[in-house]
Amino acid sequence: MPRIWKPSVTVAAIIEQDGKFLLIEEETSEGVRINQPAGHLDPHESLEQAVIRETLEETAHDFTPTALVGMYMSRYTSRRTGEEVTYLRFTFCGVPGQRHERPLDEGILRTMWLTRDELAACQDQHRSPLVLQCVDEYLAGRRAPLELLHTHASVFKEVVSN
Repeated sequence: MPRIWKPSVTVAAIIEQDGKFLLIEEETSEGVRINQPAGHLDPHESLEQAVIRETLEETAHDFTPTALVGMYMSRYTSRRTGEEVTYLRFTFCGVPGQRHERPLDEGILRTMWLTRDELAACQDQHRSPLVLQCVDEYLAGRRAPLELLHTHASVFKEVVSN
C-alpha cells in the first residue's frame, strides 16, 4: 500500500504588547533563526491547547488565544538533507499572561520583543516567510473567532489496542 501523504500540523502565537511582538531566537539545523512561539500539534490536544503549551515551553509566558489570524500551508525543503515537508500552520493571536521562572525549551536561545519594523529588518533570519506575513495580517485586523475550531472528544481519548 502506498504511503499516505500528510502535512505536519503546527501552531504559532502572535503576542503584541505596547507595539512589540514576543518572538523567540532558536537554534535550527540551518543556524539561528527568529520565529513566533510555535511548534507541532501533539497527540490528544486541541489546536488551542497546543499553542498555549508551545508558548509556555518556548517563552515561559502563559498565553490566552483570543482569535485565529490564519491558516497557512507552506512547503519547506531542508538545505541540509533535501527532505521536503509540508506544514499546515494555525496562527493565533491573544494576550500574554504571567511570565514564569522556568527554563525555555531545548534549542530556544532567548525571547525578544521586536516592533514590526525591527522584525522586517531581519527577514533573512526568519525561520519562515510566514513570520512577517502573520504579523502583517494580524496588524491588518485579520481575525476569525475561535468558535470556528472544534475538537471532537475522541481526540482526547487514548486508544487502547489489544
